[in-house]
Amino acid sequence: MIYKQFHDLQISQLGMGAMRLPTIGERGPIDEDKAREIIEYAYEHGVNYFDTAYRYHNGESEKFLGKVLSQYPRESWYLASKMPGHMMRFNNGRLEFSGYLAGLPVATPAEIFEEQLAKCGVDYFDFYLLHNVCETSLDVYMNEELGILDYLLEQKKKGRIRYLGFSTHAMPETLGRFLSWRDCFDFVQIQLNYMDWTLQNAKRKYEILAERGIPVIVMEPCRGGRLASLNEEANAMLKQARPNDSIASWAFRFVKSLPGVLVVLSGMTKLDQVIDNIKTFSDPTPLTEEENELLLKKVMSTLVQLVPCTACRYCCDGCPQNLDIPKLISIYNEVAFEPSPAVHFAIAALKDDEKPSNCIACGKCKEICPQGIDVPEIMKKFSEALEKMPRFGPPRRR
Repeated sequence: MIYKQFHDLQISQLGMGAMRLPTIGERGPIDEDKAREIIEYAYEHGVNYFDTAYRYHNGESEKFLGKVLSQYPRESWYLASKMPGHMMRFNNGRLEFSGYLAGLPVATPAEIFEEQLAKCGVDYFDFYLLHNVCETSLDVYMNEELGILDYLLEQKKKGRIRYLGFSTHAMPETLGRFLSWRDCFDFVQIQLNYMDWTLQNAKRKYEILAERGIPVIVMEPCRGGRLASLNEEANAMLKQARPNDSIASWAFRFVKSLPGVLVVLSGMTKLDQVIDNIKTFSDPTPLTEEENELLLKKVMSTLVQLVPCTACRYCCDGCPQNLDIPKLISIYNEVAFEPSPAVHFAIAALKDDEKPSNCIACGKCKEICPQGIDVPEIMKKFSEALEKMPRFGPPRRR
């Protein structure tokens, strides 16, 4: 197992995510026998970073994970959980739970934190995160009166949180804004994989964190399993290059080769996935330049056809509707491929006058675009796609 130095800790670069534990039936309770086998095998083969959250597995993940880990010495494993501020909203100045917590009595940050410690059966969290800092949750997390961050910083001073960070699916500019608001975070967790390197501009998010010297914890390295099995052409390319390696291992090798990456989370649901991932994270060999190009150019070309916007912003200068066209194209690229939780959050954050339906097809953007993109046509397709999408609701379990 590869270990990374983080302050005084030696952390396994492979982390165990407890959001996709095996269940009884598709949406049933945790299959405790199978889940226990997976967690124990991971721990006994060197994994020491375990990630959970307040509502994973309908609130049972924290309790189950804590129960399994309690058989091992507390100092031998590192536990991460999260504050669910992304599921809170202000309604006429009143704080309420939203999404799949809607209707439940809202709890204070202190009440939630104490409940989490009790459910996990621990006195402190090694890593604690603000869950999903994004365009629609900034007003909650940055609210000085609510004081979520101040409360957590106080818990850190008391030793009940060792390291504080946040997870995010936000746009790069939102990430930068939040980091500039308070310079107090020890790490940040982002969605990062070779597909989203361009599709969600994860490259820029990674660069923002690298510029600030903030370690990265990676979520969705296989994009929810999407990169574990590709199309026939892409699979053949990767198997020809490394016949003995799984398709999923390529996705993990891509992210673990990045120098700023501290931990790569994997929501492993089967024992064979754990075994394969441990094999991958026992080999420190990074991707070669040729392998990197194979993923980012050749394989990606078989998976998705992106609108080739370079975000030069020439189109924005003359837009009579003041649309942020590069931002809209970035969201459209993901909608056209496979909408993820991040794209739902981005769409929900758009104000009415920022939506693609405001395009009047004047054509000024098309005339000036260096890439020759038919922007009005893209805005039309985007508007039509949004009409067919279900209303933004509970995100998939990540």
